[in-house]
Amino acid sequence: MTITLEALAKLCDAEIIGGNAGNPITSAADIKSAGTHQVTVLNDPKYARYLVDSKASACFMNTQSAQLEFPEGMAKLVSKNPDISFITAVNALHPQTKFARDLSKHAAIADSVQLGANIYVGAFVSIEADSSIGEGTEIHSGARIGRHVSIGKNCRIYPNVVIYDHSQIGDDVLIHAGSIIGADGFGYKQQNEKHIKVPHIGNIIIENRVEIGANTCIDRGTFGSTVIGAGTKIDNLVQIGHNNAIGENVIICGQSGISGSCIIENNAILAGSTGVADHVRIGHHAVVMARSGISGNVEPATQVWGSPAKDKKVAWRELAALAKLPELLKKVKALEEKISLLDKK
Repeated sequence: MTITLEALAKLCDAEIIGGNAGNPITSAADIKSAGTHQVTVLNDPKYARYLVDSKASACFMNTQSAQLEFPEGMAKLVSKNPDISFITAVNALHPQTKFARDLSKHAAIADSVQLGANIYVGAFVSIEADSSIGEGTEIHSGARIGRHVSIGKNCRIYPNVVIYDHSQIGDDVLIHAGSIIGADGFGYKQQNEKHIKVPHIGNIIIENRVEIGANTCIDRGTFGSTVIGAGTKIDNLVQIGHNNAIGENVIICGQSGISGSCIIENNAILAGSTGVADHVRIGHHAVVMARSGISGNVEPATQVWGSPAKDKKVAWRELAALAKLPELLKKVKALEEKISLLDKK
């Protein structure tokens, strides 16, 4: 899509300094590779060096960065929040593919399914009895929607997603390819040295504006519900166990695993490869750093790291001390030898 520089600046709430307001902008690119008729963003002064020889036609930046030297002919797009302005530009210049609002003749849709207006259902989709699909929702090829499932408005269900019976999904939800929503939790009891499966008859509730990455699995509740709060974003390859209560606007990064019956409060962040034991509470605005193991509660608005995780500063001091251990052992050995000589004397 092509937009004039002037129109793009207005759309993104930015002020143009320099350049030609009538120049066409055809696409967006990162600061290292942007070329003619492309727009980029400078969101950190340390990347300014890449602009010295840049061919980009325009660059979003803040007021401070606008004082830097820029190539002749490059327009400065000064914004209060360059990142958000750039995201707006990317969405405008690279609109998502729009599918014709249609039901594929190769889809299997039960007669009792309620279908909203302006929906798209791709080939080889299966929607089972007594489910409902909200207005403007897209369900892409190969997805399987179980019985008594409700999906809200303007959702996008990507290929080969499986949504189990009785799941409830709100509006504006994105579920990427290969994800499994509402499978049984991993629960067993032992009897006579055999594992007896605990039945899972609960469901999963996904609230509005949630995004779930590819190949992520979220288990249903044992008897109640597993809940994913509004605005939460979950990366690829995440496992969320049964009966978890995930708050609003939580970030869960890739390859993290959350055991059952945990509470993760609003705006918490779990970085990549985090492991969380069952029945743990992670407080609001807490940050769990990458590859941490959480075996106990995490206080609100704290940062923890390590396995088992502890306060970030404490963990780093311990790691620094551990690095000094070989030298310390040498000193101890030398002292022992001196003491041994003194004893002999």
